[in-house]
Amino acid sequence: MGKFLRAGLLILGLMAGGTAQAKASHATIALTFDDLPALTILNDQPYINYLNATILRGLKRHHIPATAFVNQGKLGEKDRAQQITVLKSWLAAGMDLGNHTYSHESPNQLGAEGYIADIERGEPVIRDLLAARHRRIVWFRHPFLETGTPAAVKTEIDKWLHAHGYRIAPVTIDADDWEFAEPYDYAIARHDEARRKSIREQYLAYTTEAIRWYRHAAHNLFGRDIAYVMLLHATRLNADCIDDLAALLKRENLKPVSLATAVRDPAYRTRDPYSGKDGIEWQERWSMELHKPLPWDSFPDVPKDIELEYDKVDRDR
Repeated sequence: MGKFLRAGLLILGLMAGGTAQAKASHATIALTFDDLPALTILNDQPYINYLNATILRGLKRHHIPATAFVNQGKLGEKDRAQQITVLKSWLAAGMDLGNHTYSHESPNQLGAEGYIADIERGEPVIRDLLAARHRRIVWFRHPFLETGTPAAVKTEIDKWLHAHGYRIAPVTIDADDWEFAEPYDYAIARHDEARRKSIREQYLAYTTEAIRWYRHAAHNLFGRDIAYVMLLHATRLNADCIDDLAALLKRENLKPVSLATAVRDPAYRTRDPYSGKDGIEWQERWSMELHKPLPWDSFPDVPKDIELEYDKVDRDR
């Protein structure tokens, strides 16, 4: 065995050991769901009602708090009254709602002024629903995790959010569930039960790998598990997998907590120095601030067949 091969195996062993260590320890995690009322390629209100009701039943069954982020522009795409009822059901289940802009556009296209206007336009319905429960809007999630470029645009948006009482909802675990979700919808539409089951299995396997990688990344940055914030979407895939996701978190020794609880972790006080065009999660941002590399060599890729099928279904990459 050559010295380079031995060295490579040693590095892989150390990386695997770090991941196993992260898995073995106990940590907390906040679940967040983007794109309410739903992210789906199927233009069907009962389908949207069903997936939300199923997600909420699962969250309540497993005592998992969650914050859901609303695109108000989606309300008029189907039956508006039923779409608003979906939002009410999240609050009735004890969950929180945040603003995800009106139209799910990027600050890269809208600029600071246009993007701020889109945030304001996304407020009225969720503001009124929360006010009816003597609450207010606290959380904002950037579509695509794109926070503004150049730096002056990002700074202007950040200042506006702060002045209007918003807190940015960061992401520290992202398992690319959106990429599996639309092929899953497509399999349901085609009544392809074998493909639906296959996508579900691939998604759960990939999510396990992704969670372990992000925990390993946190150990690289902070020498410990942080309180994680996981990005999910309001999809039929997550509805059908909600019990599996709860079991996965339990196996990985991750205790669900609220978003407000998670971001009390001192890690979230780390400055975000990034103002590029790409939407990246916060551990990558913090690696720039802390000048510590992330273990990209072991990053799990989304299965190629899922990528190809997504591109056939929705050419928006």
